[in-house]
Amino acid sequence: MTEKIYRDSVHNIIRLKTDLAEGKLLVRLVDTAEFQRLRRIRQLGLAYFAYQAAEHSRFTHSLGALHLATRTLAKLDLSYNISDEAKIAVRCAALLHDIGHGAFSHVIEPILGFHHEEFTIEAVLSRDTEAGRLLHEFSAELPEAVAGIIRGDFRPTALAQLVSSQLDVDRMDYLLRDSLMTGAKYGVYDLEWIIKSLEIDEVNDRLYVSARGIYAVEDYLQARYYMFRQVYFHRTLRSAEAVLRSLLRRALELFQNGKQVWFAEKTPFEKILKGEKLNLREHLQIDDADVMFHIKQWQYADDEILSDLAKRFLNRRLFKAFDLDMPEAERHDFLEKAARVVENCGFDKNYYFIEDKAGDVAYYFYTKTHSEPKNLIYVEEGFSRPAIREISEISAAVRGLQKGYQMHRVCFPPELKEEIAKLYHKI
Repeated sequence: MTEKIYRDSVHNIIRLKTDLAEGKLLVRLVDTAEFQRLRRIRQLGLAYFAYQAAEHSRFTHSLGALHLATRTLAKLDLSYNISDEAKIAVRCAALLHDIGHGAFSHVIEPILGFHHEEFTIEAVLSRDTEAGRLLHEFSAELPEAVAGIIRGDFRPTALAQLVSSQLDVDRMDYLLRDSLMTGAKYGVYDLEWIIKSLEIDEVNDRLYVSARGIYAVEDYLQARYYMFRQVYFHRTLRSAEAVLRSLLRRALELFQNGKQVWFAEKTPFEKILKGEKLNLREHLQIDDADVMFHIKQWQYADDEILSDLAKRFLNRRLFKAFDLDMPEAERHDFLEKAARVVENCGFDKNYYFIEDKAGDVAYYFYTKTHSEPKNLIYVEEGFSRPAIREISEISAAVRGLQKGYQMHRVCFPPELKEEIAKLYHKI
């Protein structure tokens, strides 16, 4: 056999040529323990609470990102001189860009104090991981090149942008995949035309989209905007995240105050409960199943708050997510009164009254002002005497998406819905 085939729900067939050293390396990387671990981490974290079919994994998404990187490189290679070393580095980075993710993807990173990209880079550079050893065996320069693409300091920058930018194979895959698996149609855009239209501005070392592709990019950015509004910021999903964060914070607080909290002995969970940072080996031992296993045990905890939150999470008795659709000047007064309602009803507001502001909104939506220069999307304007410009300078549609979206909600037990709704109407 000269190729390895992976059947995929988005791209149909993903082929890796095994008669070439590069293809053999990629197949072996897929089979490493670090990459196989991604089968046990959901791509969309807790979105399955809102969209029951959203059970797909980081594994499937990472294969999709590799596939798009391979296709895009093949297109660019027809017109530009791209070294074999750069091509394999880009393909490996696309495949491995998520191997440092923790359980439930992004949800618990702020609580445990890590960023998945740091673990990804460490895993790529390490000789103690299967993936790292394979990269070192293939080429002494390859691990650092892959890490550089993920860090953002690889040169040429244009090739690094294929993996990490505002128009990269990561985003292009997850929009289509998440749209398909959730059943929400907002994430569909013209992938083929974007790939066909991608070019390299060799003078300024950056990717750009030819004039014929500007409408496809507008479509792509609109798809991102609506997927975040309707899927990634869905009330139920964010409510589930609020419960999980309260649950983990309660377990950490109890343990650090000398209270009894169950944990599986001789596992990294002991260090997690102690508030200690995990090393790479320990981090890679944790996946969604480990967290769920501990939560299942905590529903029988002596501590009423920990037990209650665990049961709410496991049985989908989530918090009510309430949008603060009121003038800014009235919010502080409402929040104070609502917090008192929560406390007067016997709930600890530290765990049962959660503000959800999504302070990272600007990162998710494409805006010229919040993007680093290397992450801006450039397009070609005109056909007879074309000029390369940042897309919002020539696209009214993109400028409209940049007007901003602020999300400010509170999450609280649904038993209090009527009491807090009455309070809202009095404000």
